[in-house]
Parts: sequence; C-alpha cells; structure tokens
Amino acid sequence: MFKSSIQTIEQFKEILSQLPEDCYTRPCQMLSEASIGQHTRHIIELYQCLLQGYDCAEVSYDKRKRDRRIEQELTFALDQLQEIQDSLERPDKVLRVNYDLDNSEVALTSNYFREVMYNLEHTIHHQALIKVGIRQFTDMPLPESFGVAPSTMQFRTQCAQ
Repeated sequence: MFKSSIQTIEQFKEILSQLPEDCYTRPCQMLSEASIGQHTRHIIELYQCLLQGYDCAEVSYDKRKRDRRIEQELTFALDQLQEIQDSLERPDKVLRVNYDLDNSEVALTSNYFREVMYNLEHTIHHQALIKVGIRQFTDMPLPESFGVAPSTMQFRTQCAQ
C-alpha cells in the first residue's frame, strides 16, 4: 500500500516535472476551466489533511487549507509531494474522519491504512482528469498507467494474454 502510493506520487512528480510551465496554471476547458495545478493542489491537500490529523487521530478533508501557492507554483507543489512521500509510511491506528454534510458534521470511524488507500484511489482519479488536461495542451507522452487504477492495469494485462 505505501509502496504503491509512493510510486504513484513519484510517477506524478516525474510527469509534472516534464510539463511545460504555462500548462500547469492554464484553465482547461475539458476540466470545467480547472487547471492541472488546481487538481494537483486537491490531491496534495487531502494527503496533508490525513498526515496532519494523524497524531490527534482526527481528519477533516473538508477543512483543508486550499493553498493557492500549490496550484500556481509547480516547484512548490513538487516539494509538497516529496514531503508526502517522505512522511506517508506510519503505523496503522484508528482515526475519526469528519465530514460537513448539509450544514452538520458527520463523523466516521476509519483507520490510517484505509485512508491511505482512499488517498491513493483519489490521486489516481484526479490523475485521470489531469491526463485530459495534459493531452489538451501538449503532445507529451504519458505512461499507460498514469491515471489508471492498478486493478485495471492487471485486468488489461490478463485480457491481453
């Protein structure tokens, strides 16, 4: 789980590092005018919420910082992704995850490993959207696995045999 998460983030960093700089902040029509940077910020901030809530065992993805610097400065975003990779591997523990729904707070019991998996799946989902943006702006080659769930990649391999 940690290995897959760290590898997924590493692949993401490599792709972002190759991206022409003007593409990172450019609104993408196919993404409802959101930018690759905005999707990147969203990925980073959910991981940050999890990591920041670990010690007190309480996480709220809804109360994230929404740091525009992440969506506007590619180098800063890459640094944040590295920090996530460096601090992700931790022991499992019970967590309370809070959600703001219809003006009331709902709390669910979860655990750290489950939330790491949630963040991995969430990252892959947003990478699929980012792939749309990259393809709209560039002809940059992307790995077949970018934005695709590992189970889908396994299924495709089995079907090809």
